[in-house]
Amino acid sequence: MTETAQHGTEQPTRGGRLPRDARRAQLLVAAQHVFVTNGYHAAAMDDIAERAGVSKPVLYQHFPGKLELYLALLEKHGAELVHRVRHAIESTPDNKQRVRAAVGALYEFVDGEDQAFRLVFESDLRGEPAVEQAVEGALSACVDAVAEAVTADAGLDHDRARLLAVGLVGLSQVTARDWLDNSQHSIPREEAVNLMSTLAWKGLAGFPLQHG
Repeated sequence: MTETAQHGTEQPTRGGRLPRDARRAQLLVAAQHVFVTNGYHAAAMDDIAERAGVSKPVLYQHFPGKLELYLALLEKHGAELVHRVRHAIESTPDNKQRVRAAVGALYEFVDGEDQAFRLVFESDLRGEPAVEQAVEGALSACVDAVAEAVTADAGLDHDRARLLAVGLVGLSQVTARDWLDNSQHSIPREEAVNLMSTLAWKGLAGFPLQHG
């Protein structure tokens, strides 16, 4: 048995052992591939360690179990999604362009090469309270970002603005996933975003801007 297997020390890499943060990032990349490919329940820590090129003791040094790995990925990609939507909303004062930017941000997230959206929107572990909380927290933050803009610009109270924001976020993520699975080869992403943002804007435009 090797020293790594006996003591759980990290295997040396070319140029020395990886710093802890770099090793953690490497393990998350490997775990994401396994989770996206196999789903949570079929994924095994052995597969993740093999994908990362480390021993299981090294993997367990950083993450005590499979759930902790999964939650770390949800936190990472949930934060990325929220950042994308907030940046889109803040990128322009023009409401029509805000709608398009927000729809576009969700489509870009879904169209990412790493398929991180499947962890957020298509998790097979939604019955787990910690997972449900992480997913709902990310989606709620996206809705709040849109609702803040709608509240300020359309003169609606928070509850009504939030309901509209739920509609915009829901429309975007559901149609983006359907587009990716069924239409991406026949409809360019830019065109799909234009179609959906036009649909959303035609509805939101019914609530006139209340201030200059």
